[in-house]
Amino acid sequence: MCAFLAFIGIFQIAIAETTQTELRAVTFVAPPFVIEHGDKLTGFSIDIWDEIAARLNVKTVYEKALTPGAGLDALRSKKVDLGISAILMTAARDREFDFSQPILESGQQVMIRAGRDTVTGSPLKDLLRLLFSSTTMAWLGIAVLLVFIPAHVIWLLERRDAEGVIPNDRYFPGIFHAAYWSVSTLLCQAQQMPRRWLARIIAILWMFTSVVFIALYTAQLTTFLTVQQIHGAINGPEDLPGKPVGTLAETVSVAYLREQNAKVVEFGHLEDMFKALLAKKVDALLLNAATLRYYESHDGRGLVEVVGPEFKKGQLGIAFPEGSPWRRRVNNALLTMHEDGTYQRIEERWFGRDTQ
Repeated sequence: MCAFLAFIGIFQIAIAETTQTELRAVTFVAPPFVIEHGDKLTGFSIDIWDEIAARLNVKTVYEKALTPGAGLDALRSKKVDLGISAILMTAARDREFDFSQPILESGQQVMIRAGRDTVTGSPLKDLLRLLFSSTTMAWLGIAVLLVFIPAHVIWLLERRDAEGVIPNDRYFPGIFHAAYWSVSTLLCQAQQMPRRWLARIIAILWMFTSVVFIALYTAQLTTFLTVQQIHGAINGPEDLPGKPVGTLAETVSVAYLREQNAKVVEFGHLEDMFKALLAKKVDALLLNAATLRYYESHDGRGLVEVVGPEFKKGQLGIAFPEGSPWRRRVNNALLTMHEDGTYQRIEERWFGRDTQ
């Protein structure tokens, strides 16, 4: 009898050890973090979680959300136990959810069509942007100095010569005549030379300076326009204001684009976002850098290109409903994966060796 009871106890323990807890994980497609192949999900985030689940001896049932916002809503309502994809940890989200240790550092980046054929808007806007650029303002300031300094010198030397370039010895309107002569000389259009020898020497030097100034400004303007033609209108985040820029709805990219006064076009799905760029419905895209680079090297090869630096870097993590009992155990598994090299192997598999 005792032997039978002992057998029953051992049998129950064995069943308990082999029974797995089932966790519901919401996710959304965001290559290379989550990639859908038929009914199967793979990707960096999926591989990370599958390894964690194996170490915790839990079974995972994945529930695919159509949008990132829908995934976060499922977490808010506690319909799922965790969220795993490309979920950026922010201060606002930290007030709603619990997060694991970071699984990757990633930032935002800009994508445009290949060939840099980005629509720049109306020619009038481009002209105004050029005229009021910082470079043009700097050259204008130099021109003002180059006009008024010689104008005062010529006025002082020529004001008492009734037949000279300054017909009036009073400061007003004499200085205006001198300024007009100075501007004419700057533009190589002067029709009269000063009469006094010292003034003539200064005028000759000023004419030489004018030729050099015009040549330098022309070279600078030509270079600026050439670079614009080569590089296109968008070369990074600083060029997004005023442009129609696409991104996924309910992501941190939306808030950034609004801060930059870009014309935000929100999409519910990645495919729609990429199609809009190729169809020229938007000038650029802004999203997680890893997702854009993955598309650039796969489905978008030769059609799109990522430009500018990666910026606004943040940490991606696994999200839990607030007060989840699983957070501590997941963090422990993640730390163990870092210590034994498993995390590094998964990271290298998807991003190569130099991802940080």
